[in-house]
Amino acid sequence: MAEPSDIRDVRGLTEQQARQRLEAEGFNELPAANRRTTLKIVLEVFREPMFMLLVACGAIYLSTGELKEAAMLMGFVVVVMGITIFQERRSERALEALRDLSSPRALVIRDGARRRIPGREVARGDMVILAEGDRVPADAVLRYSVSVAADESLLTGESVPVRKVAVAGEPPPCRPGGDDLPFVYSASLITAGQGVAEVLATGAATELGKIGKALQSVEPERTGLQKETGSLVRRLAVAGLILCAIVVVVFALTRGGDWRAGLLAGITMAMSILPEEFPVILTIFLALGAWRISRKHVLTRRIPAVETLGAATVLCVDKTGTLTQNRMSIRRLQVDDRTFDAAAEGGQAPLPDEFHALLEYGILASKKDPFDPMEKALRELGGRQLARTEHLHDDWVLEHEYALSPRLLALSHVWRSPDGCELVVAAKGAPEAIVDLCHMPQARTEEIAAQVSQMASQGLRVLGVARGLPADGAKLPQDQHDFEFEFQGLVALADPIRPTVPEAIRQCRTAGIRVVMITGDYAGTAQSIAREIGLGSPENVITGPELDAMSEEELSGRIRTTNIIARVVPEQKLRIVNALRANGEVVAMTGDGVNDAPALKAAHIGIAMGGRGTDVARESAALVLLDDDFSSIVQAIKLGRRIFDNIPFRRPSRSPSPYTCRSRGCR
Repeated sequence: MAEPSDIRDVRGLTEQQARQRLEAEGFNELPAANRRTTLKIVLEVFREPMFMLLVACGAIYLSTGELKEAAMLMGFVVVVMGITIFQERRSERALEALRDLSSPRALVIRDGARRRIPGREVARGDMVILAEGDRVPADAVLRYSVSVAADESLLTGESVPVRKVAVAGEPPPCRPGGDDLPFVYSASLITAGQGVAEVLATGAATELGKIGKALQSVEPERTGLQKETGSLVRRLAVAGLILCAIVVVVFALTRGGDWRAGLLAGITMAMSILPEEFPVILTIFLALGAWRISRKHVLTRRIPAVETLGAATVLCVDKTGTLTQNRMSIRRLQVDDRTFDAAAEGGQAPLPDEFHALLEYGILASKKDPFDPMEKALRELGGRQLARTEHLHDDWVLEHEYALSPRLLALSHVWRSPDGCELVVAAKGAPEAIVDLCHMPQARTEEIAAQVSQMASQGLRVLGVARGLPADGAKLPQDQHDFEFEFQGLVALADPIRPTVPEAIRQCRTAGIRVVMITGDYAGTAQSIAREIGLGSPENVITGPELDAMSEEELSGRIRTTNIIARVVPEQKLRIVNALRANGEVVAMTGDGVNDAPALKAAHIGIAMGGRGTDVARESAALVLLDDDFSSIVQAIKLGRRIFDNIPFRRPSRSPSPYTCRSRGCR
């Protein structure tokens, strides 16, 4: 990459300094969790009341010489233990997946030379070279930057990359998310630009590591059915022992003191009362339920979740990648007072001629093979609408790029035609920056500002596009302001919702399940999505800063009537789930990012996206949507309620909530 001389003079750490810091602070990886060994899982299974009952009955049969019955029960023991161990061992891979994600390879400067090293060997103080398409190996602060933008959706849930700026001195404290900040975070993706960053934190000290700690500390709760069956087993065991003692005494006293015969009679009575078939029936019944749910494209990773699924009363939904497709698409084009709806007719509406130049110069102001999702959206629409026209210029050569800067939030590309005779300048960026470049009159500026405000209120991200006229002379100017620009129009983009979501939301509402959107995005964007999908009470919003200022009592009260929670960070998602649980709700939580993992594990039912979801989210969840279709959740809940209602020997529910359907719609 082209570099100023002060970057070439960077020496970075010496190899000796890097080794010393790695020895003192550890490698750049998450610490291994206290893994549950197979033996530990076996002991946990043995402590289950239903399982203890099965083993006890087998032991009694064995002690009385009933070898056939003892062998049958012990065979059931092996089956139940095998199923349980298989499921539990898979859940222990969550932190291992997180460690793999946090350790990409890195290009660092050491002793003044560039070296490509494993991400786990990056040390605090290393100077890391970052370029478009790189995965950031550790939390760092940018010291040199050229138009750097990063996708931090794994940490923040925001679908749009954020701009980054370099800082020379001590950086200000800040969290992931937000434009024009100097920090880049471990596992985030550089979508545009290039730069050099100084590593500030590695391993468990990174933002990703903090999520790992939260995930490690969350303990899943026993399901309602597990609690009920445990209570039932204890009651029957006590009743069986009391009756056994009575029979032993009565039998012995009436048979002339034959205590051995009395003991056998008492054991026989107890065996007739104790429900030794319960563990087998329960395991097989739920396993068959998991198989039925899998036919709806939902994988059950923890079998007890099948029962809990039917009890769900609140569904917490992560917006990015769950309600939306986690990609940008062009929603609207604006030229003067004319508007083109790019989503009309399923995105197949023909583009009128007056919008061709706007799209043409928007593409010219983008890279040919972009990482940035907004530039991808421009090229996608151009390929669909401008194919076989003179408005696409894939054979043109990029002559010069004027980078985006905090002073001017716009960039310009200068292109040369294949014959070398024509120069074309295209600019795009924040609408106010493009208006500034075009030196427009006040009345027109206010008109454009009103159009931008109207689009932004609908949760759209707006770009301005301009066409520049090259200055006289062969030499290009130093600054974008030296070109004469003509305003072409506005481009409004959005992360489109999944087509099946509105109907799924309606079915959840019919079934008596409240849907709560939890997102790291801005409140206005979240409200716009909520209106589009039909989520109730979109005017009520809790933001992350507001949540921080609330006590647990205030949060429990507000969350009863609030369905949108915006600008949240991972720790707050976990707090939200806990607040809902404290209100007596049975909480299902969907998500796909690393930032969702602690909340997925803390919820009664964690539901991860199988396609777009990270390994961390999938391994932390109880259920996985194999097709990433939000509507599959509704189908799974329908089956879960039916399965729970059909479970034999469960205690009947005394109220319609949460274990029974609230309306015919849930069937």
